[in-house]
Amino acid sequence: MEYLPDIEIARRNGLRPILDIAADAGIDESLVECYGRYKAKLCLPPDFGAGKSGKLVLVTAVTPTSAGEGKTTVTIGLADGLRRLGRSAVLALREPSLGPVFGLKGGATGGGHAQIVPMEDINLHFTGDIHAVGAANNLLAAMLDNHIRQGNALGIDISSICWKRCVDMNDRQLRCIKDGLGGKANGVPREDGFDITVASEIMAILCLASSLHDLKERLARIVVAFDTEGRPVTAADLKAVGAMAALLKDAIKPNLVQTLEGTPAIVHGGPFANIAHGCNSVIATKTALALGDYAVTEAGFGADLGAEKFFDIKCRTAGLSPAAVVLVVTVRALKMHGGVPKNALSQENVAAVVRGLPNLMRHARNIREVYGLPCVVAVNRFRTDTDEEVGAIVSACREKALSAVVATVWEDGGKGGEALAKEVVRLCEEKADFRYCYEDSLSVTEKIDAVVRRVYGGSGVVISPAAQKQIDRLTALGFAKLPVCIAKTQYSFSDDPKKLGAPEDFTVSVRGVRLSAGAGFIVALTGDVLTMPGLPRVPAAEGIDVTDDGVISGLF
Repeated sequence: MEYLPDIEIARRNGLRPILDIAADAGIDESLVECYGRYKAKLCLPPDFGAGKSGKLVLVTAVTPTSAGEGKTTVTIGLADGLRRLGRSAVLALREPSLGPVFGLKGGATGGGHAQIVPMEDINLHFTGDIHAVGAANNLLAAMLDNHIRQGNALGIDISSICWKRCVDMNDRQLRCIKDGLGGKANGVPREDGFDITVASEIMAILCLASSLHDLKERLARIVVAFDTEGRPVTAADLKAVGAMAALLKDAIKPNLVQTLEGTPAIVHGGPFANIAHGCNSVIATKTALALGDYAVTEAGFGADLGAEKFFDIKCRTAGLSPAAVVLVVTVRALKMHGGVPKNALSQENVAAVVRGLPNLMRHARNIREVYGLPCVVAVNRFRTDTDEEVGAIVSACREKALSAVVATVWEDGGKGGEALAKEVVRLCEEKADFRYCYEDSLSVTEKIDAVVRRVYGGSGVVISPAAQKQIDRLTALGFAKLPVCIAKTQYSFSDDPKKLGAPEDFTVSVRGVRLSAGAGFIVALTGDVLTMPGLPRVPAAEGIDVTDDGVISGLF
């Protein structure tokens, strides 16, 4: 069989006009703003889909490895599989950040014969949403520094500024900078820094807002600094809300594209799950629920990150209740958790798969016991996997009364997801007892500790003196009721990326906390996690090119 690069597979597949995709989904042409022939924004009235709500299916995964697990690919293949069974299914996915596209991870449009298209557009500028978020973020930063330069009428304590600039690129050089240099005309000198745009609170706000009105109210609550009396200074205080909302008025509209098999896909918002809440927008998810009998969505990285935040932040904020969860696993991932180096993954090693199984089982236990949801394990099969390796996973799941289905969506598209789709339909008929990991009434520290103990499997949390001081301040200001968004390495249940598998008897160290008052959560920074990634030794950007007639190559 010929194995083609993802971009070539996508290019050989004929796309349908986006107005046809919208019509198939039941969206009137008057609600569609076309961005060319194959992508569009949806201009939906506030009451769109009132009285109709499908079943919400979350796709998550085991702890990721550098080998890649194909969670987005499985998500797309599952939706295509549901459609092949005659079920009405709509995808709801995140937008890719340019950081990973040009860095190490690559794009985020699936792969093989389970992709969303046009993949080049989606992986690059798409409809400009992420650029709009960056512009709004940096406008607020500019207005903050200008206010200080023009006399500082709000009495801002410059040492307390907590609002960073951002850029949608992996650029470690910008993590810590000094700006305002060169004399009084050039601003007030201070220490500053950049986050990657998808870690901006404005991205989180965009993804959690229910409407443009709600977006403006959330923008107003953003805390950028504290005054000399210790009181919060907000975007509303700087009179920045209207202009920021003007930059975001189109970005808040969800985007419509399609899979290679013509399944409607709403792609909107893109927060990272290791440093933000890792889910697409509430608007996109609710639109998918209104359009289809099944809304298939995903959350970033492993279930300890994306799924935990999907449940404890997004579902809590938006009043969503999932019907079932798909937990993606690969033979390759379990081999790595079982101690096999990346360069030896193509060799059969059933023993290593078995050694890696505790990682899978902890994630599955969390979904079923902590959150009370039905779960199916999707074994995303690669061509180097052997029947014995795959069989070891399926057998182990059966011993735990855990459903497991093999998926071959990369190679076979929706056909390879039909068996998984059938099991998802069955699980969605079971009674779910959805609940959160912690209650709102707990303290900030108690919430973090609950996630560490109940989800990560750790023995507790260690709060640094600096973080404790920040927690005390936020508690005194009345923010303790907010949920927590734990920024942690994606490569381990712990805050140490070297602790693979299912580590035990570990603590998680919190070195700082950040208030995201507009988004409605408190970010806990653990370990060495960074809010501005860097490029690898050989970035993916080195392999990307465009021909004289505009054909892009090197995206994957």
